[in-house]
Amino acid sequence: MDYKPNMEDIKKLRTMTGAGLADVKKALTEAEGDFNKAMEIIREKGQAIAAKRSDRETSNGCVLVKAAEGFAAIVALKCETDFVANGADYIKLTQDILDAAVAAKAKSIEEVKGLTIADGTKVEEAVIARSGITGEKMELDGYFFIEGENISVYDHMGKHGLCTMVQLNKSAEEQGHAIAMQVAAMNPVALDEASVPQDVKDTELKVAIEKTKEEQVQKAVEAALKKAGFNLYICENEEHIAEGIAKGNITEAQAEEIRNIKTTVAAEKAANLPEAMIQNIAKGRMAKFFKESCLLNQEFIQDSKMTVTDYLQATDKELTVVTFNRFTLRAE
Repeated sequence: MDYKPNMEDIKKLRTMTGAGLADVKKALTEAEGDFNKAMEIIREKGQAIAAKRSDRETSNGCVLVKAAEGFAAIVALKCETDFVANGADYIKLTQDILDAAVAAKAKSIEEVKGLTIADGTKVEEAVIARSGITGEKMELDGYFFIEGENISVYDHMGKHGLCTMVQLNKSAEEQGHAIAMQVAAMNPVALDEASVPQDVKDTELKVAIEKTKEEQVQKAVEAALKKAGFNLYICENEEHIAEGIAKGNITEAQAEEIRNIKTTVAAEKAANLPEAMIQNIAKGRMAKFFKESCLLNQEFIQDSKMTVTDYLQATDKELTVVTFNRFTLRAE
């Protein structure tokens, strides 16, 4: 049979698959009008593209969040370009996947991949098919869920690039929304100090100690250079020293004196730093870290005179955050 697809068949298959006109015509022709075979051809094309582009970076995509009947979830469908990510069909597919995940109360990304979306297609197959249509690598990522009551969700500026969800211990819709916005804006790493993982605390303390030591050594070096009568800009690095020599601001001998002061004073100061002082300053840095990084300790974005805890307790002394999640594909 010499089958040629008509416009009615083409339109029907495009509606069923979302594929482009040329891909639909080619699939229908190859399948000789058999819609099931044509859909399989389109799906296989998606698999081939996915395999071919498996090493490509998927730094764009669509992030969505939803809460319904005591369950909330965030899901991200990643792709290569923002052109594809902003397409209506792409956003709809992400929403269909999220709807299925929330309805099933899915607990993992693997479980989500095995679900069926509204049109009867398996999630994993739908993603592959969309990859075939767009010609880009796609993958599911960033799946988080919260189960329970009093959950507020937030899609930052409605741009589908950053989503948050927050659970309070009591019903407080206005406060829940405000805290979901807080999480989006301030990117806390934990709920409170006790919730910060020990490895994060250890790393932050190590950084705080090293930074404190570096600052104390630098202060001693700068004080010695000032005392010797040198301009700190010229002393900052070798490039500035060379510039100073070229402009006649310092001599070669003075340049060497600067280098000697920097080396000698730095070594002496580093060897004689008071440990108690270093620890106290590092503890102060850690306190600042907890204030900036723990949600309940953060300054409230709508009123910097109060913390998030203050804001919640102004409504109800017992009101607090149980848990939260945040996901974005943006570089931060």
